[in-house]
Amino acid sequence: MTKLNELAPAPGSTKNRMRVGRGPGSGKGKTGGRGVKGQKARSGVAINGFEGGQMPLHMRMPKRGFNNPFAKEFSEVNLWRLEQAIAAGKLDAKKAINAEVLIAAGVLRREKDGVRLLGKGELTTKIDITVYSASAAAKAAVEKAGGKVTLTGPVAAEAAE
Repeated sequence: MTKLNELAPAPGSTKNRMRVGRGPGSGKGKTGGRGVKGQKARSGVAINGFEGGQMPLHMRMPKRGFNNPFAKEFSEVNLWRLEQAIAAGKLDAKKAINAEVLIAAGVLRREKDGVRLLGKGELTTKIDITVYSASAAAKAAVEKAGGKVTLTGPVAAEAAE
């Protein structure tokens, strides 16, 4: 059993920090790797994007568009990806498929704000899938293969009313 006063990192796993400005023998003495003089040789410099008083480039460029802070970000999955996972045996087509199943199978990395089913590729297997939303082409392809798409998003709520 190791005592607290005997704890040490594994040999070679840590390096001593570089001691800057401690004489010529250290290899980082005198100017300490900062070159010579000027504002950047001093401490506390914050001049990213500063152009010597000239209007900086990022301020000269015209502003365009709008970034909606409330926009939902979806994890997208195409039909070919589902078909590939079923063929590889990662997905069981006989069981219901949802976001958790897709993540467990390695088809998706994370759910984000929901899963959106897209219609690229062909689907030959009958599947029962639950997603936040689906494109019209994807929905048609799943139903053509004899499967069923269940939507959980707001579009599904409006259709139910």
